[in-house]
Amino acid sequence: MEGLLDLSGRVVVVSGAGGGGIGTTITALAAEAGATVIAVSRSQDNLDEHVGPLARRGLPVVPVAADARTDDGIATIMDRAREAEGELYGLVNVAGGAAPATWMPATRVSRSDWRDLFTANLETTFFTSQAVAAEIRAQGNPGSIVSISSISGMNTAPFHIAYGAAKAAVVAMTRTMALELATDGIRVNAIAPGVTETAASATYVDPDPDRDRAAIAMGRRGRPEEQAGAVLFLLSDLSSYITGQTLLVDGGMNLKWSHLAPDHTSLFLKDETFRAEIRRT
Repeated sequence: MEGLLDLSGRVVVVSGAGGGGIGTTITALAAEAGATVIAVSRSQDNLDEHVGPLARRGLPVVPVAADARTDDGIATIMDRAREAEGELYGLVNVAGGAAPATWMPATRVSRSDWRDLFTANLETTFFTSQAVAAEIRAQGNPGSIVSISSISGMNTAPFHIAYGAAKAAVVAMTRTMALELATDGIRVNAIAPGVTETAASATYVDPDPDRDRAAIAMGRRGRPEEQAGAVLFLLSDLSSYITGQTLLVDGGMNLKWSHLAPDHTSLFLKDETFRAEIRRT
């Protein structure tokens, strides 16, 4: 079983590795599993702060400052991946996200807002995947691509329509690329995180345990390492027969209907005796 998680001799690109959250945690976990990780961020300062310590721990991490929104940035990433020791095997698309200012009613979204969010969350993911898949296929090797979608792309995204639509498009992209690349031995999957404790989410989600218990079946927000664990599973040979899938990693947030109380019973149940009876073990 341990060998199925071993990524030794494999090169994995992590786009969006420098934020100190999910991408950085994935970088660490993949490197600890033996991969040489091409850790990509637009910000050299972020790489110095969050990826540099991983390299100083002796992990096989190669920080690369490049903008995956551009062809030149992707070319830089691919050059560094080819130079790395080992065979190019994997890609994790974490780059993307949305600033608090992008939350607004659908009637206020401008073309510029729409295009910016699609560029950051869909185009970057697709064109980086395209480049990595082409290289892996040219080498004649198997591979695994994992992208970060969002729970917002699996359901509605009120007041965040462009982000939700872009993340839903990542799911569609994942399915189509998985089909096209299946006979080449390249698997393409995604995860859809729910609310996760990161510096980015902290800019608009404040701590509120009562709210978390009401909104999430498991009663708490996720941690970056829990998202990274799902990604490592999809990268590794443990998932060798899985492709075209988007795995919800949300603590059961998608299971909580709006009419459910914190104890998961219906808010419409006014008879407390009946409520107590159905919860009786």
